[in-house]
Amino acid sequence: MELALYEPSLGYYARETQQIGRHGDFFTSVSTGPLFGGLLARRFHQHWREIGEPKKWRIIESGAHDGTLAFDILSAIHAISPTASAALEYAIAEPLETLRVAQSAKLAAFGKNIRHVENPHEFTHQRLPGIAFGNEVLDALPFHLVERHESSWLECHVSRDGDSLTWTRHVIKNPALTAALAPLGEHFADGHRAEIRINFADFLKPLSAALDDALMIWIDYGFAAADLHHPLRHAGTLRTFSHHRAGDDPLADPGERDITAHVDFTAIAHAAMQLGGKPIKFHNQGAWLTELARDWLTSCDGTPDAAEIRQFQTLTHPAQLGGKFQVLEISWAPNAAPKDPASLARRLFPSE
Repeated sequence: MELALYEPSLGYYARETQQIGRHGDFFTSVSTGPLFGGLLARRFHQHWREIGEPKKWRIIESGAHDGTLAFDILSAIHAISPTASAALEYAIAEPLETLRVAQSAKLAAFGKNIRHVENPHEFTHQRLPGIAFGNEVLDALPFHLVERHESSWLECHVSRDGDSLTWTRHVIKNPALTAALAPLGEHFADGHRAEIRINFADFLKPLSAALDDALMIWIDYGFAAADLHHPLRHAGTLRTFSHHRAGDDPLADPGERDITAHVDFTAIAHAAMQLGGKPIKFHNQGAWLTELARDWLTSCDGTPDAAEIRQFQTLTHPAQLGGKFQVLEISWAPNAAPKDPASLARRLFPSE
């Protein structure tokens, strides 16, 4: 999966920057228009104020693609608070040159605010207060594919069969994968498939090390572990996307289609907690954005912009993007705490 998506010359995300939108392979919240970035900017500005309006702060975006969301966020922060905008370093962690070039062109007007890094480890000795976030990036992290067979889990490996690729099943020898499977229990039929990511901590660690008073926000499709790994979800969630059509064979045409699987938000919450973070919010996107938009909706004063209202409805309606995506907030601020810890625990850790 890592090669198929990210190989620098042949990988899916390295080939071009036109995968997103109506004429691409899939549709995201960014595709609806600039309101999504504007609402995120309100949350980011709120955090800047909560941590004392530092004279220099940092936002790190992972999975910035062509820079459209960054442009929308930066434009909105400048409109909300020129002071916060002037103090901001907007960092994009991007290993692929094709995307770095596109992002630099898109964000040329914000040149003094923008910093590109290939890897967040580059921030190790330059900590700043701020935020790390990503929209639909966790689902693109490589995962292990496992299958139930005679009351045991086997790992599915990719092998060559002549000129084709095929699956072979092997006894699991990775201790971390074995440990990640243990909480799932035993109530699975033969043939049950699941996708397991054991790389969340490796992904989060350099981001947390780059920030003080850190807030992380991850927006993606997925579930808490108990729902994601339910015995009735027999075929798992592995999907491919090309020209807005879903498929289930990631071995077909490698490098020419997106490969994804739903996110286990319980697993990423646990990974963050091991690094000292505290989950403080877990809502569907509709509820989360509606809470953020309260002041904006009030300010419309009965004369809302029709285009923005249409964007808001698409972003928040339960039958559209509002119910499709989940939002997890994790804080490293010393005094951070969920408003309703019991409710958060029921949603995020229902089987614990």
